[in-house]
Amino acid sequence: MTNRKKAESGNHRVPIPTLERMATYLRLLSDLEAAKVHTVSSAEIEKQTGINAAQFRKDLSYFGEFGKPGVGYRVSELHQRIARILKIHREQPMLLVGAGNLGSALVGYPGLREHKFIIAAVFDNNYAKIGRLLWDHEILDVNRLKEVNERIRARIGIIAVPASAAQEVADRLVEAGVKAILNFAPTILRVPEGVTVRNVSFLQELAVLSYHLEHEEERAGAYSAHQIDGV
Repeated sequence: MTNRKKAESGNHRVPIPTLERMATYLRLLSDLEAAKVHTVSSAEIEKQTGINAAQFRKDLSYFGEFGKPGVGYRVSELHQRIARILKIHREQPMLLVGAGNLGSALVGYPGLREHKFIIAAVFDNNYAKIGRLLWDHEILDVNRLKEVNERIRARIGIIAVPASAAQEVADRLVEAGVKAILNFAPTILRVPEGVTVRNVSFLQELAVLSYHLEHEEERAGAYSAHQIDGV
């Protein structure tokens, strides 16, 4: 097996922050390809993403050789290779549990389909919602989750339910064959070995932003005081 094939086959462990940055590069490359840009340099990647050019090159080095010295990177080729590395060069069906406001927003978000993430079925336990349409999906009874996924064979599940129901939903997803869960519920899930969970916490992110905002204001105030004292 060549170095490139070995790297892209996932036979080695890649740091999570690297994978997160790879997704950022993929999004930029999609935009560049749509804009008919044919080549891009690591310096331009840094300018567009804020990720250091050396870090960009190091991230790519986990997966083999990319680009040519003095030429840069062919946008379409790099886009295709990163998509293949992240396993999104083909459609990925997903199960969504939770047909509330967040679930509705996720189903209606066009960016998912653009990157080949397809919400294949939507489930809820609210009998007032079951049988109704959410965009173009009929909302299904969550009790049918395993039965439905025997046909869909989705390996990714999205949890968009209150914290109190999230663990039960996670258990149902795992029983149905799901191996990766995107969890929007503000709670820690217990899952078997071999199942990956990524937690999305709006409150956590807002708290970090709030801290940085306050820190910047304090620093600006200290700088202003210093300037006044120096007059």
